[in-house]
Amino acid sequence: MAKASVQRFNRLPEEDRSRVIEMAWEDRTPFEAIESLYGLVEPDMVEIMRHALKPGSFKLWRQRVTARATKHRALRSPAVQRGYCPTQYKRF
Repeated sequence: MAKASVQRFNRLPEEDRSRVIEMAWEDRTPFEAIESLYGLVEPDMVEIMRHALKPGSFKLWRQRVTARATKHRALRSPAVQRGYCPTQYKRF
């Protein structure tokens, strides 16, 4: 699975790869939002982030997102229906 997820990720355009990593890094974007947009589930994202980040950064990221309510829709309040924070996309 790990190799397949990284290969699928590498086939995405550079702009999408950058966006996937950004979404995984963001605390308020749930893994389910990444799955719905790019078809990459949480275990895929763990493997992708393992390859994309330095070892220390990956370890900090894993500690931060593990069991974080905002990264897992099932742990969120049912009142939150969006997949991302409305202020996270900057408009010029």
